[in-house]
Amino acid sequence: MTEPQQELDFLSDSTEQTSTRFVTFIGPSLQRFDFAVTSTNRFYGKKLVTDLQNGKSAILGSDDLDEEGYIEHVFKLNEEEAAELRLFLVQVVGDPYFTD
Repeated sequence: MTEPQQELDFLSDSTEQTSTRFVTFIGPSLQRFDFAVTSTNRFYGKKLVTDLQNGKSAILGSDDLDEEGYIEHVFKLNEEEAAELRLFLVQVVGDPYFTD
């Protein structure tokens, strides 16, 4: 017996060219970081940042880096590790922009 096929209700479905930067670095605490930073037109100037070690991703802009505890929470890092990651992220994430 086969299950009835259900239809999907797509809210969005698009393809675009993106740019991804793969970065591996070690901070002062000797914590290794392996990240992919994807630039796209999709997220209002923010970047899609993926931790390749644990599969956690976040859409980040400079405003998110200023939010206390956010990087720690998203990437499951302690304060020292998150501070090291922020040193890198402030160099690569942009300011968000909004269009009407």
